[in-house]
Amino acid sequence: MRSTIIPMKYLSASIASAACIAIATSLLLELAFGMSSSDASVPLLTVLAAGGGVLVLRLVAGLFKGEVSSDLLAGISIVVSLWLGQYMAGTLVVLMLSGGSALEDFAMRRASSVLDALARRNPSIAHRREGIGMVDVPVDRIAPGEELVVLPHELCPVDGVVVEGRSSMDESYLTGEPYRMSKTPGSEVISGAINGESALIIRALRAARDSRYSKIMAVMEVSRQRRPRMRRLADMLGAFYTPLAVAIAAGAWWWSGSAERFLAVLVVATPCPLIIAIPVAIIGAISWCAKRGIIIKDPIALERAESCEVLITDKTGTLTVGEPVLVEVEAIGMPENEVLQLTASLEQYSKHPLAQSVVDAANQRQIVLTDVSEVSEIPGQGLVGTVHGQRVQITGRRSLPDGVVAPFRHAEAGLECVVLIDGVVRALLRFRDEARPDSIDFVSHLGPHHNFKDVILLSGDREQEVQFLAAQLKIAKIFSGKSPEEKVAIVREETARRATLYLGDGINDAPALTAATVGIAFGPRSDITSEAAGAVILDPSLRKVDQFLHISSHMRRVALESAVGGMALSVVGMGFAAAGFLAPVWGALLQEGIDLFAVLNALRASSMGREQSNHI
Repeated sequence: MRSTIIPMKYLSASIASAACIAIATSLLLELAFGMSSSDASVPLLTVLAAGGGVLVLRLVAGLFKGEVSSDLLAGISIVVSLWLGQYMAGTLVVLMLSGGSALEDFAMRRASSVLDALARRNPSIAHRREGIGMVDVPVDRIAPGEELVVLPHELCPVDGVVVEGRSSMDESYLTGEPYRMSKTPGSEVISGAINGESALIIRALRAARDSRYSKIMAVMEVSRQRRPRMRRLADMLGAFYTPLAVAIAAGAWWWSGSAERFLAVLVVATPCPLIIAIPVAIIGAISWCAKRGIIIKDPIALERAESCEVLITDKTGTLTVGEPVLVEVEAIGMPENEVLQLTASLEQYSKHPLAQSVVDAANQRQIVLTDVSEVSEIPGQGLVGTVHGQRVQITGRRSLPDGVVAPFRHAEAGLECVVLIDGVVRALLRFRDEARPDSIDFVSHLGPHHNFKDVILLSGDREQEVQFLAAQLKIAKIFSGKSPEEKVAIVREETARRATLYLGDGINDAPALTAATVGIAFGPRSDITSEAAGAVILDPSLRKVDQFLHISSHMRRVALESAVGGMALSVVGMGFAAAGFLAPVWGALLQEGIDLFAVLNALRASSMGREQSNHI
C-alpha cells in the first residue's frame, strides 16, 4: 500500500495550504451560511491543533538546540491564541510561519538543481569506433585507449587525444580561455568541450569517471555540502527581540499578578514586522532587479551582498569581452595595410579561431580584400595560399621553416601569429582579449561606494594575460592558470576569513560560485553557472553588477527600517500593555497599525525612486 506520509520537504507548504483553506472555509460558513462563530471556527481549530501543533513542536525542538528566532515568538502566539480562543488570529500566525518555512525550504532545495544541470549537460552516450563504423555505448563503459568519434557540435565525452581529423573546440566554459582552440592529430581534448564543424577521432586517455568534467561535478557536490545555511535577516533580529518580548510579558504577569497583561503583551509583540515586512522588501527588490535584467535565484544573495568585503572575479568574459581582437600589426619591409590586406584575404578561407579577427580588422580599416588561390592548411605549418601572385603563409613563431628567424621582440601577453610573404617574415600579428569598456570604472568604484576592501583576479588563463589585465585595472592580487578545483579552494579560503562575492561566467566558475558568500553569473552562457549563482546578469554588463549592489544596499536599508521600526513601536506598545494601559483587544489593533506601517515602508524596496547618482 502506498504511504500517505507527507515528505518533510513538503510539510510546511502543506500546512500553509491547509491554513488558507481553513480561513476561507471559516469565513464562508459564518458570512455566507450564517453559522455561529464557534461552529465556523471548527476548520480553524483543526489547523491550529494539527498544523500549529507540528510547527510548535518543531520550534520547541529547535529551542533545545539553542536556536532562538522570531519564529519562536510566533509559536508562542499560536499557543496563546488557543488559550484565548482567538482561532482566526492563531491560524493567520500558522499561515505566516509555515509559509516562510516553505519558501526557505524551496531555496535550500534549489542548491541540488546545480548538480542536476551538470548531469544533464554531461554526455551519457559516446560513439565508439569499431572497424569502419561506430557504435553508441554508455560513457561509463569507455576504457582508456579506445577510439571514439566526436561529431560536429557535440560535447567531448572524455579526456583524450586527437588521432584523426581537424577541427576546433570551444573550451572556454572549462578552461577560461576565450578562444576556440584548433585540434589536429596529437592535440589533447578535454571532456565537456564543444566540438566545431568537423568530426574528430580521439583516443580516450582516461575513463569518464576520471575526466575533467566529472572532477568538476565532484567539486560541485563538495561545495554544495559545505555551503553554510544562511540565517535569515529576520532570525538575526529575532534572536534578541523574542527573549525581550517574553521577558516583558512574564515581568508584567509577575508584577501585576494578572494573566491578562501577559496576553496583552504577547498580542502586541507578535512579530509581523519581521515575518511579513522583510519578505515584502526582498520580493520588491527582486522585482526591481528583474526590470533591469538581473534575475535573483536566491534571495540570500540580496541579503548578503552588502556585507561582502572581497570581490573575486574571473577574467575571460567577465572583466574582458571574451573575444580575441587584433591589437597590433608589426610589419617589416612592407606597409602595414598591405600586409593586412594579404593576410585577411587568405584568412577568409580559414576556420582558425583567430581568422575572423584578422578579417574584421581589415574591414574596420576599409581594406579591400583580393582573390586567393591554392589555399591549404597543413598541420604544423599553418595556413598557406597564393594572394595576388604572392605566396602567403600564416603560422606560429615556433612553426617557422628551418633557418627562418622572426626578428620580433619577446612574446608578450596574448596570442600571436607570424606572416611570411614569399618565404620572408613580413609581420607579426598580436591578438588580445580586451578589457570591457567599463572594467576600469567598475573596479575603482567598488571601494568608495560598496566598501569592498580587496579585489582578486582569479583566472584559468595564462600568467602573462592575467598580469596584463591586472595592470590595466590596477588589481594587485591575482591568481593565474588555476583549475576549477584550485579556484574553489582559493574562494573557500578567502570566504573563511571575510565575506566574498564571486563574479564569473563559465562552467569552470560554477564550483567557485557556490563556495563564495554571494555568487553572480554573467548571462545565460551556461545553465550550470546560472544554477550555481545567487544572481544572474542577463546582459553581461558590469554596470548591471553595480546596480545589483546598489539595489541590495537599498533593500537591506528598507528592510531594517521596516523591521527595526516595527519592533521599536511594538516595544513601546508592550510597555503600555505591561503597565495595564492597553487591553489585549486594543493591543491587537495597535499591532495591526504597526504591521501596516512596516509593510507599507517595506514596499519602498520595489522602487529606488531614481537611479543612484554614483552608478558607474
